[in-house]
Amino acid sequence: MASGIQAESLSERINTIESTYEFMLAYAAQGRHEEGDPATSEVRAYLERVIAAVDGIAGAAMQAVEGRHNALACHEFITTLADDAGKTLGIMRLILSAKSISSQLIDNLNGSIHVRALLTDLFVLDETLKSG
Repeated sequence: MASGIQAESLSERINTIESTYEFMLAYAAQGRHEEGDPATSEVRAYLERVIAAVDGIAGAAMQAVEGRHNALACHEFITTLADDAGKTLGIMRLILSAKSISSQLIDNLNGSIHVRALLTDLFVLDETLKSG
């Protein structure tokens, strides 16, 4: 039962990351020069949720694949996932520290090769887990 809980946690993290990316695409298209009140900012709330989901995702992934796949292949993949997650966290935390979050800033986040690498990692991982 414990592995089901861990896999569910990974699934929830992936869902949070995917839904945040979809929100960010819509936010970027709005052409906002400023976000409005940072205290009630929806974009900041999404960034905070996605940062929490990305932080520790490599550990959640390792727990989900443990015993299900070749150990060496998993280790190599999880190392890449951790690296991509770390780079993505750095970008997201930098943006969250900005005084105002414009659509242009979020558009640049969306276009980041690090964010795209993380998303691709997660798509591959999710499909691998589904295939058993």
